[in-house]
Amino acid sequence: MYLAVVFGAVIGLVLGLLGAGGSILAVPALVYGVGQPLQAAIPTSLVVVALSSLGGLVPRERRRAVRWPVSLVFGAAGVPAAFGGTALGRLFPQNWLLLAFAVLMVVVAVRMLRGGDNPTGACRTRDGGIRWRSCLPKAVLAGAFVGVLTGLFGVGGGFVVVPVLALLLGLGAQEAVATSLVVVLINAVAGFAAHWGAAAEIDYRVLLLFAGGALLVSTVAAAVSTRLNPATVRRWFSYVVLAVAVFVAAAALVNPSALG
Repeated sequence: MYLAVVFGAVIGLVLGLLGAGGSILAVPALVYGVGQPLQAAIPTSLVVVALSSLGGLVPRERRRAVRWPVSLVFGAAGVPAAFGGTALGRLFPQNWLLLAFAVLMVVVAVRMLRGGDNPTGACRTRDGGIRWRSCLPKAVLAGAFVGVLTGLFGVGGGFVVVPVLALLLGLGAQEAVATSLVVVLINAVAGFAAHWGAAAEIDYRVLLLFAGGALLVSTVAAAVSTRLNPATVRRWFSYVVLAVAVFVAAAALVNPSALG
């Protein structure tokens, strides 16, 4: 049971430092680390992601790093898409979903290793300002895509949001991380609502321990994140995601009956 605290702390650490990525580890941690069935792990992970996102958001909002119009449009577009992703997920066996999840993790890890910002993205003017008219349509499309992932896999989508905000829309690194936390929070709440029928499957002792560890550590990690090299943190996190992807794929292929 206390493994839930340990794994929750790891999720909170990653999400607090990067504004992304903790959610993609939450489902494997709950399924393989804590022993939860997939149908309980997905809604549990969404609650944990929402709380740890909130913990990471508060200190960043004090530094006024959040771009609220982008985050709210991005997040709002993901709400109906999360329900669509949930309905889609019910059509496939659990081992297929976890295999697809492993593939997604590999894509995310490679994308994070490539990294970088794009100062000339759709939202950024030449003088460093924000041009909302050309920014918001792309934010809507990207938000809907992230919402589908949230409903399908039970992830907050920050690992997609941060690269999109930085590379497609042109937000700076700190702006992208802070803004992504708002989007992750909105998507996690919408995803949990879409999975409301599975709420009876949740072990609330596990949820309390997992979420408590994640919230505490994410708040502390967000406060100290500006002292660390974000490129180094992102690179090592990518290696962890790749390793977990291999484990998830191997488990789904070798023993699909153990997936819940």
